[in-house]
Order: sequence, then C-alpha cells, then structure tokens
Amino acid sequence: MLFELSISIDRYWKALADTFIMVSTSAGIALLAGIPLAILLIVTAPGGFLESPRTNRAVGSVVNGFRATPFIVLLVALIPFTRLVTGTTIGVWAAIVPLAISATPFFARIAEVSLREVDPGLIEAAQAIGCKKWDIVRHVYLPEALPGIIGGFTITLVALISSSAMAGAVGAGGLGDLAIRYGYQRFDTQVMLIVIAVLIALVTIVQTAGDRVAHWLRSR
Repeated sequence: MLFELSISIDRYWKALADTFIMVSTSAGIALLAGIPLAILLIVTAPGGFLESPRTNRAVGSVVNGFRATPFIVLLVALIPFTRLVTGTTIGVWAAIVPLAISATPFFARIAEVSLREVDPGLIEAAQAIGCKKWDIVRHVYLPEALPGIIGGFTITLVALISSSAMAGAVGAGGLGDLAIRYGYQRFDTQVMLIVIAVLIALVTIVQTAGDRVAHWLRSR
C-alpha cells in the first residue's frame, strides 16, 4: 500500500456495509410508503377526483410536521418507538426506523410535485374515455410522472446517505459512526478524510445513476 492505514481496512468495509443496509432498507420503505402518500395528497387535493379538503389538510399537516423536524431531533424523539419496534435503540436496525420515518414524507412531497405536473389534458382525456379512477393513477399519473419521481428518489437517497452518517452520533454504526469514534474522538484525521472521500463517492455514484435513469425515461 502507498500508506499505512491507522485502523484495519475491515472496519471500513464493515462501516460501508452498515451504511448500505441503512440507506437501502430505509429508501425501500420510503419508496413503498411515499408514493401512495403522494397519490393520496394529489387525489384529495382541490380538483382531485377524490377531493377531500379535510383529509388533504390532515395528511399534509402530518407530512409537513415530520419534514420540519431536524433529523437529529427526530432520531432522539423516536427512541421509545424505535425500542418498541426493534427492541434496541442502537445499531443499524434501530437507525432504520427514524431514517425511514424521516425519508418517507420528504420523498412523498417530491413525488407529489412530480404528479402535480402531469398534463391535466391527459387526465381529462382518460376520464372522457371512461377510465376508472385508479386506472388513471396507474396508467396516466405514474407513467407520466416517473422521470420526476426517479429524480426525487435520487435526492432522497442522497439525503439518506447524509442522515445515516449523522445517525452515527448515537451509535447507529456505518461510516458516520466510524468518523465520530475514530476521526473525531481519537483525533484521527486519516479516518475522517477517508470517510469523507467515501461519502462523496457514494453521493456522486447515486446522483449520476439517478440522473441517467431519469434522462433515459424522459427520452423514451
């Protein structure tokens, strides 16, 4: 090697694997829960085919409440719920709970914006030929908004990488935990710089891949 590592390379691989588990699992939950939430916000909005101002305001208020709460505050506030779900408040799986809860409303709002930008003329045309309401969602809203949804999901992934590193402050594991325990607490600059470089590389890979998929979908 060109230089000697201050800690074993196995620790870096373990931290990277922990980060991957946290981000991928939380992102999967956010995707599965965020799209239905975004659809609910769209169809219950004024002018939607299931217009319900009260439902829209109630769901929107909950979404906005979670979005307005800083992740580190949410992480601490959800400790009792995290313990109930996972049986512990530290480690990778404990971090997934607040990560998923934080990412879901964030992604839902982005997906809602993409769905809202679908051409109203397409919706009216589908209604004119007798399409059922949920067929319009499946065959008009989602396909037309897919590039924007993919772009929004990419942004969510990048935010989750950042949040997973922040979760290391409370013993969640991953690259953030490695940077805090070794880079900060033990004043090991080498570890800190390597973790930063890996995080930058991860974000770059995710953003590039997401942009290319979104571009491909738009050009079809």
